[in-house]
Amino acid sequence: MKETIVQLKRGEKGIIKEFSTEEIPLKFQEVGCLPGNEVRLIQFSPFKDLVYLTVNDSHFAIRTETAALIEISRIK
Repeated sequence: MKETIVQLKRGEKGIIKEFSTEEIPLKFQEVGCLPGNEVRLIQFSPFKDLVYLTVNDSHFAIRTETAALIEISRIK
């Protein structure tokens, strides 16, 4: 089963495995949202329409539907 960023719980980490570059905005790739990098879920917004993340010491929020396109492998 494919696991994505939105399946992480608050504070959990994962390694970005892959995503479609056509569906992920270039600005996220420029801040380090690339395959092989570690991502940590900080929290969801109150209505869960945004996900607050850290990737390579960069903090940013992306829409939940965009985060659902980024496949990860969970770090235990």
